[in-house]
Amino acid sequence: MTTLKIHNIASAPEQAKPLLEKSQKAYGMIPGLHGVLAGAPQLLDAYQQLHELFTQTSFNEEELTVVWQAINVEHGCHYCVPAHTGIAKMMKVDDAITEALRNETALENPKLEALRTMALTIVRNRGNVTQDDLTTFYAAGYGEQQVLEIILGLSQKVISNYTNHIANTPVDDAFKAFTWKK
Repeated sequence: MTTLKIHNIASAPEQAKPLLEKSQKAYGMIPGLHGVLAGAPQLLDAYQQLHELFTQTSFNEEELTVVWQAINVEHGCHYCVPAHTGIAKMMKVDDAITEALRNETALENPKLEALRTMALTIVRNRGNVTQDDLTTFYAAGYGEQQVLEIILGLSQKVISNYTNHIANTPVDDAFKAFTWKK
């Protein structure tokens, strides 16, 4: 089992300190992931910026959750699945959506299922999608912008999921009730 240091504001490199202070202010705590990312201040900065940018896309709270959780589950992230379960609850996303994502079952809403399918297709095929994949996605009510926005969300999730795999980041107390295992 591998581990990486989880920094706090006192132990973090100087460039990471204001970023951790930003996390503390935003979440009322420093998430363990952010503490790990602080070991490379530019990575923490990139993660925070990608998160902010992704939440400003055309996706609503349910759609953000679908992209995040579909990728988290596909990557088997022991930390991000519980964290995004808690985040989904804070965003008032229907628990049925969250449970379907956690259990890798189809979503009842056809549009959200099309989004989940496209996100997984992009991840599983390393971005190599077919015109048929795109046509099906577009028929569900999405467009080219949303294909590109999935890639933005995936970029954020690669940083967090891969970091958590390497660091074996412990699940934060706030999310332990949502512990998950693939």
